Amino acid sequence: MTQLNFTKYQGTGNDFIMIDNRMAVVDPNNHTLIIKLCDRKFGIGADGLILIQNHPEYDFEMIYFNADASQSMCGNGSRCAVHFARQLKLIGNSCRFLAIDGPHEATIKGDIVKLKMGDVGKVDKIKEDYFVNTGSPHYVRLVDDIHSFPVFEEGKFIRNSERYKKEGTNVNFVELRQDNEIFVRTYERGVENETLSCGTGVTACSLAVSLTGYRSPVKVSTLGGDLEVSFEKQPDNAFKQVYLSGPAQEVFQGTVLV
Repeated sequence: MTQLNFTKYQGTGNDFIMIDNRMAVVDPNNHTLIIKLCDRKFGIGADGLILIQNHPEYDFEMIYFNADASQSMCGNGSRCAVHFARQLKLIGNSCRFLAIDGPHEATIKGDIVKLKMGDVGKVDKIKEDYFVNTGSPHYVRLVDDIHSFPVFEEGKFIRNSERYKKEGTNVNFVELRQDNEIFVRTYERGVENETLSCGTGVTACSLAVSLTGYRSPVKVSTLGGDLEVSFEKQPDNAFKQVYLSGPAQEVFQGTVLV
């Protein structure tokens, strides 16, 4: 067995194992290892794992895995990756990096990371609900009394419904509040449970509620903390200049035997 260095990060309660993989210490195809490291009983424990790698055209490449080793774009993970890259002295206070859904830009001031998300072509209406792809697929439902809502049960049901069970979807429940603010709780595919926050999810929710009259920037509360989403809404209800802003914090550093 060998020792693997890692750093644990969290972004509004969404937690990640960060690994400097510029020297190829982890094989991205070793899904068994990734699942083990993310396991909260037998490993380090996290919602996801992030590898930081060199790239000839960008400041770095972020390779993100959910806890089950599936891959997607992760907004909170990206913000943590930017903070970690600065700690590694790969970047200063701004960067361009590559993720699974393409290139991204970000700026960082203290622990606050402002991440540019991809453009969103449309928000689909599904009866009274919404569906938005913000680099990861998100189902959005407006609810009352968010704190007592059965997020796990309802989220699991929608995620595994006939329409989504093959590819899966994240499921978000949103309570509308005053002063252009929303509260979001999310059931995440790949984790298959509720997480304390989801960056692509709060982005999707902010875009969806703009169809009900909310305007940029939308203030978002989650169980793990506060975020802000800004955007430029187009006449055809497409969205450009989409930004996700919020804190990213190092929790601890360690080594694990692999």
